[in-house]
Amino acid sequence: MIVKTAVATVTSKGQVTIPVDVRRHLGVTARDKVQFTIDESGCVQVSRAKYPTLASLRGIAGTLKEPKTWKEIEESVRDERGEAIAKKLRG
Repeated sequence: MIVKTAVATVTSKGQVTIPVDVRRHLGVTARDKVQFTIDESGCVQVSRAKYPTLASLRGIAGTLKEPKTWKEIEESVRDERGEAIAKKLRG
């Protein structure tokens, strides 16, 4: 049952401002992460991202040729995830 709907506009960069009612419902604030899940019927669900423990992520990124700052890593991941999601949503 649909209780409420909200509309947002996608920018040319694939960015969307999450409506305030949705942010409140999810409990997300600035710099939090959201997760988009596409089920087998094509419906998309948005939820607050939940991450495993830091220890469980060890070694997942492989080896870097040179050290990166945390900010550089965050920017790289953000860009790659945004591109991947935008590509999936375009079909």
